[in-house]
Amino acid sequence: MLKRFSALWTLVRRDGRLFWYALRHPDAPAWLKPAALGLLLYAISPIDLVPDVVAGLGIIDDVVLIPLAVHLILKRLPPHILRQAQARATATTVRPH
Repeated sequence: MLKRFSALWTLVRRDGRLFWYALRHPDAPAWLKPAALGLLLYAISPIDLVPDVVAGLGIIDDVVLIPLAVHLILKRLPPHILRQAQARATATTVRPH
């Protein structure tokens, strides 16, 4: 169970980093920044698909839907932007020993 959580956390961090670098790319599609703003508004909005008053389930929709949306947005990016974002993310995560 801990290995699965660790692997999932690694994927979420990787996708978040790629999303950040894609947002800052000069050739980013025009729809990318409004999509990021929509995700941010959804994350801070008091209106959710599953209300937060339902014990535990209210947070799960945010924990599942936001990373899923980021992943789907990354899949729609032009390949050259995604490749350059991956190269930047890899360059920043490699640390000398």
